[in-house]
Amino acid sequence: MPLTISQLMEKMPGAFIPEKAQGITATIHFKFTGAEAGEWNAKIAGGKCEVLQGAPAEKATMTLTADSEDYVKLFTGELDGMQAFMQGKLK
Repeated sequence: MPLTISQLMEKMPGAFIPEKAQGITATIHFKFTGAEAGEWNAKIAGGKCEVLQGAPAEKATMTLTADSEDYVKLFTGELDGMQAFMQGKLK
C-alpha cells in the first residue's frame, strides 16, 4: 500500500533532526493538489518540529506547492527533487 500525504506529514516530527536545525525558526506551508489535495504546515522552533493539518496561523516562511502523488514520489526517492522543480512539479 503506497504512503499517503497524511502518513508522511504525521511522520515528519519523528524524522526531524534538531541538531541540523539549530537556531532556525520557520513555518513551512504545504499546499497539495491532486488526489490528496489539502494544506498542512510545519513549524520549526526551539529544536522541535510540530506538524498540523491546515494553513498556518502565522505568515509562512516558505510555501511548497506540489501534486500529492509527486510529493509522495519525491519522499520515497522515485522522483528527483531538482527534476521535479525544473519541470514545475514542485514550487
